[in-house]
Amino acid sequence: MNISGRKYILKLLIVFIFIGVFGAGYYIGNINVKCRACAPEDINFSLFWESYYELKDKYFDPAKIETQKVIYGAITGMVQSLGDPYTVFLSPEDNKKFLEDVSGTFEGIGAEIGKRKSQIVIIAPLEGTPAQKAGLRAGDQILKINDKYTVDITVDEAVTLIRGPKGTTVTLTVFREEWDSPKEIKINRSVIEVPSLKWELKETPEGSIAYIRINQFSQNASSDFRKAAVEILSSPAKKIILDLRNNPGGYLEVSEDIAGWFLAKDQIVVIEDFGNNKDRKEYKASGNEALKDYPLIILINQGSASASEILAGCLRDDRGIKLVGEKSFGKGSVQELKNLSDGSSLKITVAKWLTPGGKLIADVGLEPDVKVEMTDEDLNQNKDPQLDKAIEILLNL
Repeated sequence: MNISGRKYILKLLIVFIFIGVFGAGYYIGNINVKCRACAPEDINFSLFWESYYELKDKYFDPAKIETQKVIYGAITGMVQSLGDPYTVFLSPEDNKKFLEDVSGTFEGIGAEIGKRKSQIVIIAPLEGTPAQKAGLRAGDQILKINDKYTVDITVDEAVTLIRGPKGTTVTLTVFREEWDSPKEIKINRSVIEVPSLKWELKETPEGSIAYIRINQFSQNASSDFRKAAVEILSSPAKKIILDLRNNPGGYLEVSEDIAGWFLAKDQIVVIEDFGNNKDRKEYKASGNEALKDYPLIILINQGSASASEILAGCLRDDRGIKLVGEKSFGKGSVQELKNLSDGSSLKITVAKWLTPGGKLIADVGLEPDVKVEMTDEDLNQNKDPQLDKAIEILLNL
């Protein structure tokens, strides 16, 4: 065979090899696509790509199909299929807003929101914010945000709709159990900066009581509480009321640190239950115990959530402290934030909190030992029957 014939055969062989490799790749990619880099072998993504290309080929306005939004939508749908309102996907934009929230300063109305039985609800209006001034209360159901109904939207989507620049207005359609019909509430957004706590002396004929109201377990709450505790120790107060009403929570480490002022060293603060027969993790008090001998009453309501429930639960289980007010929210799960490669993130529920006595907090909440409800009439007349009852009980201790 001459040289030209050999070159022809070699070129033909290369063409066949190319066609074979391309055909195999096409077959694998379009008939039996599997995400081998990030998923088990038995997960087949061919249906996803089949649907994607059908949309690309047949949707009447293909310009609206943005590949990145399609991917984010697919991830969001995957996460929502778990039915857990606290496991969420955050796009880069939403992740940036979340990180701003953690820093403690943002623009909005100042209300922590969550989900209960698929309904967006107010967990707690924060102290001194537009939400509180507008009359929002823990447990209020948000039916609409401006013209958008909240059915089937996520908590983070609701936050995005409510959030906005200082000076702008958002209209919430709200329903409260004691109302006959929903009401529209217009709220002017503002810069939200909430102090972590405040305390004062309540004077009674029987002596002084230190009243501590913790608004949230923010980054500054540990140092703020330390300062308040030093002042209380040098004050005439010998009894304490700890007000955790409308406190939506915050950092576990902060609630653990504050618990250390009231508990003996190594008493359990909370138990982290990872499920699936995994070993549980116990968090224990390691503070200076300076307030552990003070008679104490704790106030809770529907707005007491997360770290608030951890602190209240451990003080009741470990010291027998009475809880006064209304049932807490029941936000007792642990989220881990996983940053993804493009600036988006996943908040994933990895565990549930248990009180030292082994009681589940998530979706259950803490029942008060002494139930006292707060009505609209009480609020309008600036009355606080829950605090009055706490003082009454404390004076008899």
